[in-house]
Formats: sequence, structure tokens, C-alpha cells
Amino acid sequence: MQEDERQPGPHRTLPCAARCAPAARGSSKEEGTPLLGLWANWQQFALLVVVNAFVGGMVGLERAVLPLLAEQDFGLASTSAILSFILSFGVVKALSNLAAGRMADRFGRKRVLVAGWLVGLPVPLLIMLAPSWSWVVCANVLLGVNQGLCWSTTVIMKIDLVGPDRRGLAMGLNEFAGYLAVSLAALAAGSLAASYALRPQPFLLGVAFALAGLVLSLCFVQETHGHARAEAAQRTKEAGLGEASPALRPQSFLQVLLLTSWKDRALFSASQAGMVNNLNDGMAWGLFPLFFAAAGVEIAQIGLLAAIYPGVWGIAQLVTGALSDRLGRKRLIVAGMWVQAAAILLVSLTEGVLPWSVAMACLGLGTAMVYPTLLAAVSDVADPAWRASAVGVYRLWRDGGYALGAVLAGALADSLGLAAAIAAIGGLTFLSGTVAAIRMYETVPARK
Repeated sequence: MQEDERQPGPHRTLPCAARCAPAARGSSKEEGTPLLGLWANWQQFALLVVVNAFVGGMVGLERAVLPLLAEQDFGLASTSAILSFILSFGVVKALSNLAAGRMADRFGRKRVLVAGWLVGLPVPLLIMLAPSWSWVVCANVLLGVNQGLCWSTTVIMKIDLVGPDRRGLAMGLNEFAGYLAVSLAALAAGSLAASYALRPQPFLLGVAFALAGLVLSLCFVQETHGHARAEAAQRTKEAGLGEASPALRPQSFLQVLLLTSWKDRALFSASQAGMVNNLNDGMAWGLFPLFFAAAGVEIAQIGLLAAIYPGVWGIAQLVTGALSDRLGRKRLIVAGMWVQAAAILLVSLTEGVLPWSVAMACLGLGTAMVYPTLLAAVSDVADPAWRASAVGVYRLWRDGGYALGAVLAGALADSLGLAAAIAAIGGLTFLSGTVAAIRMYETVPARK
């Protein structure tokens, strides 16, 4: 296995006064240079947290409702056919992540964010009016573009704002907002479906989410590309290097792709763990509602079970992201993958709402240990000059797991049954954690 053994040196930070001193819009009044740090940019950071909550709400609406809609409204019997909406979503979101990172480096972050919301506007309308399942699949193609462009860009913009310090905390806050919104939207959609119908009522929320996200992004979000340039210049200055230093030049896209996917051991480990994480998330999205329904669980309780997992996932990230800044990334990633594996196996081996609730909570906890930590690890390794592209490549592999999960889980469920398919995905998740334990190096400078 070919690899790049050159590990990145410690990332130096701005002096505390420069990082923490409040300034209008996070900029130096004297020089007009953007200041880095969470406190210096808290207003824009908080706004991006809200925007990402609306991004999460868009996909959360489908968590409890869409697999049941496939069975009850469109009469689909094959699990693989039902999971086709996740396949389309995963492929398109993965490619959109890749495009978002590259476009954010070339054209700026805000333009990509606004474009993502424009693509997302028709999604709830298409599902509400769909005369056939193909319309739902097409809606999820647009949803994949929306999620890829908007979520990737909010991640990149938050990383830009906080600089090299407290990346884990920043990613924890970002993913907290997104996945708490996924949970609340799933809970609301399940409640509306139980009280009224599977459609259109649950998807009226999606219209409100898309409009709110678009207005905030267009009118209030500010461009953050200058913050990334300021960090790159600061690192060059503190390292005593000239502006022409090849170590800090933007790398070609092919170089970034190879480095993130294979050559660097930490980036490779993060990419494969992210892919398997979303593989099991896609399985949970598509198979768990069917598995619970087959056991006689009512729609409202399915909505509750569907909400517990992303709810714990979202809230716990407030702690796990910051914890990775102190304890290091690797141990949380490995442990988180193994906790996920145990939770998935618990679902397949038990019966009843109570044990399944415990399993879903454990699955959310394990995912919370992994999700912001992987993003922070990628940001640790990648230089600011090509970081957005590296995040895009990582998210390509991570969200490609949705497509792989839809194909693998659907095929296993059709041939072996739902319980066996769920158990197999649990075993694969454990294997991914083992790969990270063997291959990954610690990316937090103090822990190397």
C-alpha cells in the first residue's frame, strides 16, 4: 500500500489576543485583515449554525416517512427498489460535495451556498405532488445537490472563521445543529403523518425550511474565503517562509484527490471511516423503519425511534467535538466506530421499543464521537490553501457511503432478510474502526 509518510507539522495559531479580541465582522480595523477565532466571528458563526439547521431539517423530513410512503402509497415490495431514493441521494450528494469544495476554493463560499438552496426549493413540492416513485427519486437527486452544496459549504465557512484553534468544537457545533434538526424534523414528520397522512402535511415544513435557508444565505451570510487566505498567510509568516513556498501553494485537484483518498494515512483512514459511517446511516434511514414496521410498531413510535438516533447524535457532538481537541482525534474515531457496530448489532438481536430505543441512543452516541472528529482531522492535515478541496474529497467518500449502503443493505435484505442485513452492516462498521486503529496517525499536534 503506497502512502505519503510525511506527516504535517504542528499548526501554529495566532496569538491569543489576535484570536480572541472582538472586531466588527471578524476583521482588524487597522489593516482590514480578517481575524480568526470563534469569539471574533461569533455572529457569522451563529448564523451559519442556524443555516445548517435548516439544511438538516430538509433531509430529516424523510427519515421516518419516505420508506413507509414507498410501501403504502406506491406499493413497492422490493427493499432494493424502496432504497433507490437513498441511492440517488447518496451518489448525487457525494459528487456535489466534491464539486462544492472545489468551487468554494475557486469562486467563493457564499455563491455555492446560495446555489444549493436554489436547487433545494423544489424538493418538498415534488414529493407532495409525485404521481409515481420516479418523481420521489428525482426529488432526492435535487436533495442530494442541496445537501452537498449547502452542508459542505457551511462546514468550510466555519473552519475558515475559527482558524487552526478549536476546530473540533466548531465542527461539533455545526453537526449538532444539523443533526438535531434532522431529529426534530423526523419527529415532526412522524407526528404529522400519524395525525394526517404521509403526505402532503409533513413536507410543508420542507417548503418553510428551504425558503428560510435561502433568505438567510442570500441576505445575511458573508463570504469567508478571506479568512482562509489570512490563515494561510499567517502560517507562512510564522513558519518563516516566503509567499512562494511550495508547501503552502494550492495543490492540483488530482494531488488533493490522491492525498485525501489514499496517500496520507490519516486522510485515508478518515475517508474510509466516513464512508462506512454513512453506509450504516443509509441502512438506518432505509431499513430501520421497515424493520420496526414489520414488528408491528406504529408510525408515531417509528418516528420517535427515527428521531432518537440523530437527536443523541446531534446533542452529543457539543461534547465530542470539543473533546477531540483535548484527547486527540484517533481514539474517538476508533471507539466511535466500535460503539456504532455494537448498537447496530443490538437492533438486529433484540425486540421491542425499549431495547431499540437504547440501541438507537448508542448508535447516535457512537456517530457523535466520529462525525465532527473526522472533519476536524481532515482540517488538521489539509493546508488552508487547498483545505476546501480536501474537505470536498473527504465528503465525496463519506456520502458515497449512502449509495453503497443502499445497494448493499437492499441486496442483503432481499436475499437474507432485514435482521441479517442489519447485522452484516454492523460487522462492516466494526471492521472500519479496526482499519482506523491500525492505519491512522494522530492529527492533533500535541498528541503526535
